Amino acid sequence: MSLRLKIVLALVLLATCATAAVGFSSYVSTRHELNEAIDTSLRDASANLQFLGRGPGPVFGSDGDDRGSPPRVFDAVLAQIITADGTILRSPQSGALPVDAADLAVANGSDTSPSSPRDVTVAGEAFRMLTVPVHGGGAVQIARSARETERALSVIRQRTLVSVALVIAAAAIAGWLIGRQVTRRLVRLTQAADDVASTGRLDVEVPVSGADETGRLGLAFNGMLGALARSRDQQHQLVQDAGHELRTPLTSLRTNVAVLRRLQSLAPEARQQLVDDLDSETKELTALVNELVELATDRRDDEPAQECDLAALCEQAAARVRRRTGREITVVGDGSLVSCRPSAIDRAVINLIDNAAKFSAAGSSAASVIEVDVKQGRVAVSDRGPGIPVDDLTRIFDRFHRSVASRSLPGSGLGLAIVRDIVESHGGTVFAVAREGGGSTVGFTLPTVAETASSPTMPGALRPPIAPVEVPAGSTPVEPRPR
Repeated sequence: MSLRLKIVLALVLLATCATAAVGFSSYVSTRHELNEAIDTSLRDASANLQFLGRGPGPVFGSDGDDRGSPPRVFDAVLAQIITADGTILRSPQSGALPVDAADLAVANGSDTSPSSPRDVTVAGEAFRMLTVPVHGGGAVQIARSARETERALSVIRQRTLVSVALVIAAAAIAGWLIGRQVTRRLVRLTQAADDVASTGRLDVEVPVSGADETGRLGLAFNGMLGALARSRDQQHQLVQDAGHELRTPLTSLRTNVAVLRRLQSLAPEARQQLVDDLDSETKELTALVNELVELATDRRDDEPAQECDLAALCEQAAARVRRRTGREITVVGDGSLVSCRPSAIDRAVINLIDNAAKFSAAGSSAASVIEVDVKQGRVAVSDRGPGIPVDDLTRIFDRFHRSVASRSLPGSGLGLAIVRDIVESHGGTVFAVAREGGGSTVGFTLPTVAETASSPTMPGALRPPIAPVEVPAGSTPVEPRPR
């Protein structure tokens, strides 16, 4: 069932129910009012009979006598006299009025008040009847024809049915027009989605108009297509860049394999050099493939976010790099709390420290120390290496970008690109600046959350120890390689 048909049926059902409810309410109200008017006339007639007791003649009007004429009380009101045992003494010519237990109770004095008016049928005609007691015993039944009431109620029923039919027709037409107007843009959106599904093209024109839900849906659909187009372009670029970067190690491997064919003719020193080259190129190729897979799939997305001490995460990452490289790394933090995926931020910090370790000289001098500073959600990793050329400061986070000076060093050119992707997925930003006195500072900034209540650290006071933050399993088995 289409949406347009659902709208038509909903409006028809709503209009039908509303019209029927109004018609039924009008019918019941009119019936009550008309019956109340008849009952009032019956009570007025009964009030003139309350003095009855010395013979029926004086109260029946000029057209009735003591025995033969039909008893009538005023015009259009019939009267019937019954004894205490229910015997009918005089009845209207149109037929005797019915006598039931309630009428007998009034006649024999068991019930001293008049009975409630009720509907009765006499000779196929509807009447409203009231039974009142008579002085000295017995009762008089007074009835008035309900023909006019039935006629009025019949007119109301017919008009209600006609009104319901007209309202149904009007609701169907209005529902069709409204449904057509509402679904027109949805139909165009559906056609655009079908075009995308059938052709795979993401540049399909999507109609966008209005500020209602359908208009916002069109805008959202346009935004989704734009994001998909950008993602596909990035994938194509990644594949092209990866193919270019893989070409060099594969060419070197092929060359070394060709040399292996002459292994017996090589000197021992040349054989060892060949094996070392193969080992180095294999590791470099493995690291490149691993980073490409991680960059393309971002396997950290399923990790739940949690509030973490950013300095504790940095200290944990620095400890791992210390064990692997033996470099001196200092971490200074202010206890900034961030909402993050711990293993992802751990990987980003390790990439930054590895990058600094690669470009700074190892040793025991102060220039070999790698400094990690954490302040208000900002992580800055500083070294005393050769620094970053000014032209490369804005490009070092691009995929596969390597400055001229670093092309001879090991690395894939993806380490800092991974850092940028991780940080931007957390709503943060990356930065790289030249360091005064030589070297560079590379890092990122994350939005902080409310810090736990604690007093500020006074100058000269000991800083509280950084609590370890657990990094989910799966992030530690593979040590990231330097960029």
